[in-house]
Amino acid sequence: MNQLDQIYDNAAEHTKIKILEDVDRYLGSQEAMPTYKEYLSERFHYIDQICVNVWLNKITTKISKHEKKKYLSDKGYETENVDRKLINHLFRTEMRDYQPFNTSEWLNDRFESKNEEWVDRYKKARAHFLQKAEEERLQRKKYLIRETIEEKIDEIIEQEYSLLYLYIRHMTAKQLTSDFKNKTRYCQVDTFALEEKLEEAGGFNSDAYNAMADFLGELTGNIHKTFHWGKGYFEYETYYYVYKNNISGYLSDTLQTLALRNLPEELFEEYEETYGKPLTGKAVKKLIAHTLHDINESFFESIQEEYVEDLLKLADIPFDPSIHKELFEKDLEDRERQKAEELAEHQRKKEEEARMLEYVFGQEYSPSLERAKRYVLHIGETNTGKTHHALEGMKLASSGMYLAPLRLLALEVYDKLNRDDVPCSLKTGEEEKLVSGSQHLSCTVEMFHEKDFFDVIVIDEAQMITDKDRGFSWYKAITKANANEVHIIGSRSAKSMMLQLLGDADIVLNEYSRDIPLEVEAKEFKFKHVRKGDALICFSRKRVLETASRLQQEGHSVSMIYGSMPPETRKKQVLRFINGETSVIVSTDAIGMGLNLPIRRIVFLENEKFDGTKRRILTSQEVKQIAGRAGRKGLYNIGKVAFTKDIKRMKALLEMEDEPVHTFAIAPTNTVFERFQRYYRDLGTFFELWDKFESPKGTKKAALTEERDLYERIRGTEIEAKLGIMDLYGFLHLPFSKKEHDLVRQWEETMYAIIEGVELPEPRIKNRNLEELELTYKAIGLHLLFLYRLEQRTEALYWERLREEISDHVHERLKTDIKELSRKCRRCGKKLPWEHEFQICDACHTTRSKRYSYYRR
Repeated sequence: MNQLDQIYDNAAEHTKIKILEDVDRYLGSQEAMPTYKEYLSERFHYIDQICVNVWLNKITTKISKHEKKKYLSDKGYETENVDRKLINHLFRTEMRDYQPFNTSEWLNDRFESKNEEWVDRYKKARAHFLQKAEEERLQRKKYLIRETIEEKIDEIIEQEYSLLYLYIRHMTAKQLTSDFKNKTRYCQVDTFALEEKLEEAGGFNSDAYNAMADFLGELTGNIHKTFHWGKGYFEYETYYYVYKNNISGYLSDTLQTLALRNLPEELFEEYEETYGKPLTGKAVKKLIAHTLHDINESFFESIQEEYVEDLLKLADIPFDPSIHKELFEKDLEDRERQKAEELAEHQRKKEEEARMLEYVFGQEYSPSLERAKRYVLHIGETNTGKTHHALEGMKLASSGMYLAPLRLLALEVYDKLNRDDVPCSLKTGEEEKLVSGSQHLSCTVEMFHEKDFFDVIVIDEAQMITDKDRGFSWYKAITKANANEVHIIGSRSAKSMMLQLLGDADIVLNEYSRDIPLEVEAKEFKFKHVRKGDALICFSRKRVLETASRLQQEGHSVSMIYGSMPPETRKKQVLRFINGETSVIVSTDAIGMGLNLPIRRIVFLENEKFDGTKRRILTSQEVKQIAGRAGRKGLYNIGKVAFTKDIKRMKALLEMEDEPVHTFAIAPTNTVFERFQRYYRDLGTFFELWDKFESPKGTKKAALTEERDLYERIRGTEIEAKLGIMDLYGFLHLPFSKKEHDLVRQWEETMYAIIEGVELPEPRIKNRNLEELELTYKAIGLHLLFLYRLEQRTEALYWERLREEISDHVHERLKTDIKELSRKCRRCGKKLPWEHEFQICDACHTTRSKRYSYYRR
């Protein structure tokens, strides 16, 4: 701690300086010279405190934290994991009594018995004090005279305010006239990009501008420097800046003249006496700088509201305040009347638009049960037999329709009813299978048509009514079902919404609970724990394939399920698991809807999923929907659930009470389009009005993002010109994967073929690998959507058979391709361990981090 001695010496010298400053302040404030002893008696407490404060401040700032902790440790203090503030406090306490500087002894040596030196110091201190006092008096006098002059100038401005604006208005009018006659108009797409050259666009046309604000946005052809958020950069200059600077110049000169002409003579004399120089125009400008800024802002704002036409008429009229005042008042009156008329017209159009929006949209989305005589609600958890009981009621009816959320489930019910000797047809957007003599129909919910009557209608997964894109299909089916009896199947979260929608209708409520309890395993799941009957859940096709490959390489037989898998392939994969050909199933959350499988345990390999916007933690409802698939009565009487991490949190989500849904989704209907066409005929306007329409309480509008994106591809083309608005929207609304570039291109080519009246282009058949086969399956599905929409059923049969062959190929490729699959770094292709957490190897991550750090320097 040798450093302490150095700091002590420095603190002592600093203390001496501070004490001498105190001596001078004390002596200078006394009219009669006090004795040295009188000084000590009054100031000794303060002098001692100066010494302590200087010393403690020095050692606090100059000694490092490490040295402080070492010193305190030597004194027996515990310093590990101690807050910095506490370390400083303890160290200052220890240092307070470290070799205190003897101020009294030093002062006595300096001044005691040295009267001449004390007298000399008093004279100098007193002279300095009086000099400072005189300077302060003079500054105060200068401040008061400036304040008085500013107040007088403010009075002058207030008296001449109207005249000032009339003059500025006239000068602006002359400048505007000159610019219209002599300046060139320039155009540019991006006003701020200097890379784009300006093009001359002729002269200015006064008819093109209403208010001055419209003209001020035009480019001057010059470049200037501007500042945004403290950063300066160059851009093309607009007349906005030119006119604002001009008005500031006019005001500055005019106010200077007004002030010099109207200030009282005594203020000029007092100013010259105080400052020792006359009051000039330059001095006045400095005094009015703040006032000038405020007036400039106010006048420039008013100028922007002026009509260009009024100013152009004003330019050639000599400036006579009375004449210009009369002209201004007339122009202002005309302008306010025109604004009132415009406001009234705007309000009229707004009210007319509100009535139109209510007529086109509002009337369509008020819940109204139109036909069904009786509603049977089947409410409960996953895997409780809700769908089974509803279908049993439909099988006994003279006619029935089952509405499924997925094509796979529609296909499953179609097969089940026909196996049970209940003839049933199938209808989805991509296929039709008509069974002779059938009075029952299984279809996807989008195929519902309110004019078709059935004895019983079954609507599955009713909680999907909240889905932002598809929810309205459930709303429409529930509220427009044309049947004697409607069975609605949903989760507990949908119960209150269903009861609210059905209102006073005849309702039978059946609530279901699991016979088989769910049990969350206490230990984190590891791959070595995989057993027969497990279903491993992850949330991407890539992860499903990688996991299945890993399991197969470790000796397990595996079935797979993921969203883009063909339903026929999915069915075969499921049957292999049911029949015991495979012992484990790997799936996305697609397993959570409608699939009843002999699953012993659901294993969540991930607790998060990408929802199309961001990665997020699973919701309670998602966890329940998936976990509910565990257990099979008579086989697995306890459904087990396992997680790879964060078990406590995920268990809480599983056990959380269902929160009731409060809103359902709405989307455009044929009725909406029929009403819309009484006003407009283009989809662009329709989408604009859809955005303006305020969704009724308890509803949320479908975003229609995919339909808009497709529309932008064909907007203004022959396709839009030749198709009616309802037909065009129907094609935009076709249910296919609009994120697949190849499918979007196929859709566009098919649309051109339709309007040109030629044969539809056949989908491209690719089969080099699993991805191409799955894309081919989707392409044929899109082709079938067009064929059925165009009533080309005969040709559709061929493509249905071909699609089934493709699904068989997918099934076979899954058996072979998965065996050799491995995890690879997406940057360098290096093989990764199965347990590797990231999609790139450590080497690539290190290289990327170094490159990122380099560019940040």
